Amino acid sequence: MPKLSPTEPLIHEGAKTVNSTFGRYCEVGAGAIVLNSTFGDYAYCDRLADIANTSVGKFANIAAMTRIGPTDHPWRNAAQHHFLYRSSYYFDDVEDDAAFFTARSARRTTLGPDCWIGHGAIVKPEVTVGAGAIVASGAVVTKDVPPFMIVAGCPAVPLRMRFPEAVAEGLMTLAWWDWDHATLRDRLAEFRALPAEAFLARYA
Repeated sequence: MPKLSPTEPLIHEGAKTVNSTFGRYCEVGAGAIVLNSTFGDYAYCDRLADIANTSVGKFANIAAMTRIGPTDHPWRNAAQHHFLYRSSYYFDDVEDDAAFFTARSARRTTLGPDCWIGHGAIVKPEVTVGAGAIVASGAVVTKDVPPFMIVAGCPAVPLRMRFPEAVAEGLMTLAWWDWDHATLRDRLAEFRALPAEAFLARYA
């Protein structure tokens, strides 16, 4: 597999990116779609992820077949079909509804640093998933998720914190996701070997 790059995202076969930007060492899996989104450094999505109108934090981990920031239909109207807003597809004398698309793209989803979005999960528009949080496979997230919280279910509900409150607060203060590349490499052995509490004791 090609190495990730500090200058260009690794875009796998069949992936599509539109009006999106990527930081250093980013990766977009095969067949994924990324629309109107930003990826922070080291963020990645696996195959067939569908991501729209989302700010993806550094080191975010997005599994396969996820849906982040799924766009909506005009369900308050008498009809909710494409012909209302993709009107040019159906009528020669009508343009698409630009105001609808502007409003849709403004409904941003936010994924915090080092969060993990499990296989097949859905995170709705205008939801924030906090730093280090875990969204279980198949979950449907309709409300904000606090940092380091594990959520699961449809709709997703909190299961438990990954760490005790003091450890979670320590990691937020440490903000290792803002360390430079050389520091990450220098401390890789400790990242691998130490539980969070011991890592904090060494570097906080």
